Amino acid sequence: MDLTTLSALAFTLVLWASAFAGIRAGLEGYGPAHLALLRFLVASSTLVVYAALARVRPPRRADLGRIALLGFLGITVYHVALNYGELTVSAGAASLLIASGPIFTALLAVFFLGERLTPLGWAGIGLGFAGVALIALGEGGGLRFSPGAFWIVLAAFSTSLYFVFQKPLHRRYTPLEVTAYTLWAGTLWMLPLLPGLPAELVAAPPAATWSVVYLGVGPGALAYVAWTFALSRAPASRVTSFLYLSPALAIVIAWLWLGEWPSLLAVVGGAVAIVGVLVTQYAGRAPASRGIS
Repeated sequence: MDLTTLSALAFTLVLWASAFAGIRAGLEGYGPAHLALLRFLVASSTLVVYAALARVRPPRRADLGRIALLGFLGITVYHVALNYGELTVSAGAASLLIASGPIFTALLAVFFLGERLTPLGWAGIGLGFAGVALIALGEGGGLRFSPGAFWIVLAAFSTSLYFVFQKPLHRRYTPLEVTAYTLWAGTLWMLPLLPGLPAELVAAPPAATWSVVYLGVGPGALAYVAWTFALSRAPASRVTSFLYLSPALAIVIAWLWLGEWPSLLAVVGGAVAIVGVLVTQYAGRAPASRGIS
């Protein structure tokens, strides 16, 4: 992997990892739903400009239903649920919970894509869920589950559905096109949340507003462009393996930005969950027998 590709990848990872702290900062002035809407109005506008310059093709009419569903799951549900979760869960712990998402993806792939897991794969899934439980306990303040953790687990599940059901689109479109289509669709689903947003814009502290703008331009748009560039220059398996660095970066960024650190139990749970994900991803899969279209 050359230096240009590594630079694009590092740029992407830092932006995505910083989103968890950015959300916590944005919640100082915005409700979870309005934060998501404002963020993706900014992100959608940014991607419209890029799409015009890159001459992104319009989607086929036959794919509009799938794109609408994917936008709802991967953008609307994911980001609104994540924002509600971060009302009570630290940015670092939220990133650890989201990192457990491939566990859900693996399970969904078994049921919908015909993939098979070895006994080691099922053990990895068990480890992953044990890690998630530890994180939820660690953020609950003692031996109780944090309510916000359930919102973030919902976010992780919804983005897993998004990844599984977008596979047929990648046979017809580039990764950037799929991202742009679903991001715009997800933003449209959020438009009913618009009432009340202008009042929050006026009342919100400038720091909170700038955090949301950053979330839209940086993690919401530019990171996807850089990620697509990296994917175009290196094998997907090597590029995606770097995503496991994201929780560590998110914890450090949250400490620098917010002075926030997740509980020890949450960090231990995150380590257990990531080990489970790695076992499932790299040692627990058997050949698939059928696919989804």
